[in-house]
Amino acid sequence: MLLEFRTKNYKSFKDELVFSLIPAPKQKGLDYSILHEKIASKKYKALCSAVIYGPNAAGKSNIIGAMEVLQSIVLRGNIRDGERRSIPNAAVNSLELIPNRSYHLAEPVHFSIKFIEDGLLLEYQLVLDLGLFLEDDYKRTVLSEKLFVNERMIFSRENGLNFEDLKVIGPYLNNEFENNANGAISLARGNLNGEELFLMNGFKTMFSSKLVSIVSNWLEHKFMAIYRADAVQLIRRFSDPKKKTVYVEKTTNEAAQLFGINSNALGYVVHDEESEARLYSLFEGRQSLPAEIFESHGTVRFVNIFPLIINALLNGGTLIVDEFESALHPMALMSIVNLFHNNDLNKKNAQLIFNTHNPIFLNANLFRRDEIKFVERDENTHNSIHYSLSDFGTSGDNAVRIHGDYMKNYFIGRYGAITDIDFTSIFEDVLKEREEV
Repeated sequence: MLLEFRTKNYKSFKDELVFSLIPAPKQKGLDYSILHEKIASKKYKALCSAVIYGPNAAGKSNIIGAMEVLQSIVLRGNIRDGERRSIPNAAVNSLELIPNRSYHLAEPVHFSIKFIEDGLLLEYQLVLDLGLFLEDDYKRTVLSEKLFVNERMIFSRENGLNFEDLKVIGPYLNNEFENNANGAISLARGNLNGEELFLMNGFKTMFSSKLVSIVSNWLEHKFMAIYRADAVQLIRRFSDPKKKTVYVEKTTNEAAQLFGINSNALGYVVHDEESEARLYSLFEGRQSLPAEIFESHGTVRFVNIFPLIINALLNGGTLIVDEFESALHPMALMSIVNLFHNNDLNKKNAQLIFNTHNPIFLNANLFRRDEIKFVERDENTHNSIHYSLSDFGTSGDNAVRIHGDYMKNYFIGRYGAITDIDFTSIFEDVLKEREEV
């Protein structure tokens, strides 16, 4: 489960962003939102959900984008550009899009992630020199790289490579490591590559492939950062697809019927000329049409994203979705949130984090104050800041009390992260210009 994500000098977040799922102190109520994990003799807590508010272009999507970029860099194992392809988050493959554009001299880009997986508390920190914004021919360098396990530093990469306490990960070290420890350390120090992550290369090969596997498997399969969820299109792949075969997934189809479909069922169809299955609306008499033709946009989008919700709940994943509410009815959204808040169903410590403009979630009976997050952008510098409702405290003029009217207070500007938009003057000018012609 995710505890904390940090970044600095990532797009609109010039200063450090700390996105925490560690419960804030002195927060009472809604205890079902608290996840518990015990490591050795120490207990850790995390929030099972978070909702992020802010006006358009404030930087909400940049939080999720930064998470997706770190995930991609670690799994790729280097800071070279990835394969050039059309994806919603272009910064995943074009790292020159990352640095804040206000800098005139190159400043480091920071990433840090802390999570619990397989009975271990893991923290990975990364500092990169990526040059300036849009400087695509810059010689990039890993400036710093650190790995912590159960709050003990394993290695640090800063002006060289240092190892702290490898005994902490004794059961995870590669076979015969103890017999070759000095040689492995010397070889690692002499073969550092400025563009490659030591974690995914030398450390994996010479020190602990088991530990790196835990990190990479969590990032790849359980840390599901979905940037621009309206563009999500899940295609079911089958190892040996049978042509002209229809696959109907029972759970997803039942959920789609509750959500609302125009056909008898939804299924994945494999055609002769294709090796992948596509979502189709199915009718009596074995007739079918591509779902995007016959079903509503909301239905198709729901079916595309529902398997990720199942995955998170069944496997204890962290699902992070940009514009989660796009084309979905508020009642469906409330039901999904309640799945993660249900201790009888959420047995694997799954988490749901999403951006939204829908004020329905500004509700003290649904979210704790530390689960409600805001992003605000300075109109002069265009830089973003992030904070939680719990940061306001419970006393004073700006107090936020547990049973307060969060929605009302948000719309009157008490919490910030809202913009007063009035298009009247634009249309007045248009009409005036037309009258003068």
